[in-house]
Amino acid sequence: MAKYSVHQKPVDTLLAEVKSGQVAIPELQRPFVWTSTKVRDLMDSLYKGYPVGYLITWQSLGAALKGGSAAAHQHILIDGQQRITALRAAVAGLPVVDNRYRKQRITIAFNPVSESFETVTPVIRSSSEWLPDIAEIFNTPATFSLLSGYFERNPEADRGAVEAAFTRLLGIKNAQIGIISLAEDLDVETVAEIFIRINSKGVPLSSADFAMSKIATYGERGRNIRKLIDYFCHLSVAPHVYDDIIENDAEFAATEHMRKIAWLRDDSDDIYDPQYGDMIRVASLLGFNRGKASSLVSELSGRDPETRKVDESRIPIAYDRLEGALHQAVSKFAFENFLMIVKSAGFIDPSMIGSMNALNFAYALYLRLRQDSSIAEGERTRIVRRWFVMSLLTGRHSGSFESTWEQDIRRITAQGAAEYLRQIEESELESGFWRTTLAANLETTSTRSPYFQTFIAAQVARGARGFLSKSITVKAMQEHHGDIHHVVPKDYLAKNGFPDRSDYNQVANFAITETPINIRISNRAPADYLDEVHRQIETGALSLGEITSPLELEANLAENALPSDLRDVTAESYQAFLKGRRSLIAAYIQAYYDGL
Repeated sequence: MAKYSVHQKPVDTLLAEVKSGQVAIPELQRPFVWTSTKVRDLMDSLYKGYPVGYLITWQSLGAALKGGSAAAHQHILIDGQQRITALRAAVAGLPVVDNRYRKQRITIAFNPVSESFETVTPVIRSSSEWLPDIAEIFNTPATFSLLSGYFERNPEADRGAVEAAFTRLLGIKNAQIGIISLAEDLDVETVAEIFIRINSKGVPLSSADFAMSKIATYGERGRNIRKLIDYFCHLSVAPHVYDDIIENDAEFAATEHMRKIAWLRDDSDDIYDPQYGDMIRVASLLGFNRGKASSLVSELSGRDPETRKVDESRIPIAYDRLEGALHQAVSKFAFENFLMIVKSAGFIDPSMIGSMNALNFAYALYLRLRQDSSIAEGERTRIVRRWFVMSLLTGRHSGSFESTWEQDIRRITAQGAAEYLRQIEESELESGFWRTTLAANLETTSTRSPYFQTFIAAQVARGARGFLSKSITVKAMQEHHGDIHHVVPKDYLAKNGFPDRSDYNQVANFAITETPINIRISNRAPADYLDEVHRQIETGALSLGEITSPLELEANLAENALPSDLRDVTAESYQAFLKGRRSLIAAYIQAYYDGL
């Protein structure tokens, strides 16, 4: 059986169907991402008869139309929204929402002599050769008067050529747009798969885009839920847009949703700035125990996961659960407390966290555990903190993470989070992991490696001081972007048999250091600069840092996971030093993890 049909409709008919609600565009109160140049190019392509790509629609049972009526025969536009919005802006003259959530016109001008389109400018608007707004032409019945006015302003123009250009311009309303209509009986998973395989201008669409489109079709409620997600994500990154939202979306500003996220106007923390796909995943895990966005779409479509049949009575219940999960996720108390847990593990800067999926799952886990009153606050914090670090060290949320998420949620539900975490630790964080696997994973030049960043987090959490620092901590330097220093300087190594970056830039050769100490060490071998530290200890005259006792030096080397015989490391023993330090770092991380 065919999964789709392909047909064409003229622009005019398509826009009429959008206006009447036969084709549903999720009414997003989010910025129009196309530039005016792209709108111009779209009009130029239609004028010249070039293809502009296919729109994709799907008849989704149970969706709700604007105004609350049923949507049994409504086709949801799941790909092509930007093109339709561009047509509505240029042809129908309707405003779009800019990046400050203000409604603005995109005005496209046309020159019938050169047959070219441009975004209108003051110069173009004052020029007699240009028609400053093509929407006026499309929406004025008396186009003859517009044409007469043009010839009055441009008496020298070639009347035949200009009239032909006018006719061709008006013909855009009859230009054919290709539409791929997905079969109404396709299951949601298939529709989602089709959706995420589509490319628009080379940018792959995500299953989160699909879910957001589905959410917004459920009448006013659906549109507001989508806005809740979208505005929360925007405000978490740019709190200053709060005033723009209040000013330009009064309808949403008056809702309970806006009150729940208003606290973000004063938010300055950037440890966890989720995008809408992240919020959808968190809400799906929390509300439905599902890891895939397509599974959320299935729930919102009323599809019973057991029978795989649509039951429309399930739809409002699903939206209740989604809304409830989102309200928990956007809670100021919950969000800020979760961030404190992450920071308490030593991850105090967003650059230290390379896995958004690890944050997403940990947040969903935290929210789930908050629902269980039998779990003490301290125990909840301990579980979430250890789970987060465990997932970074094991790469648990990489690859086919959605399936892993659903398996983890099922087992957490069945066994309890503490017991299931203990089983994972026993199977994946056994002694061989710390002694062998983690040390091997540290054989890398990437300072973005989750293993090296976890080492830095461990130093932050344990209050370690920077290399050869007496009082300045790794935490303080991480907050103010201290130097990453080569323990065995790269210039020294390059001159002594290790010219490759892959040799001297091993993370096992790095330590967080104060800039003045880094500069003072320069390109000297460990024996050279540590001799200076020893002289400083003997004389008390500070020249390299502030360490003035052997015990201070011994402690400093230990908290930087450096060997006590660092002074003896030379180019000849450099490889042995790297191997030994990897083991020291792994042991340091293990001690940190055990204390979480």
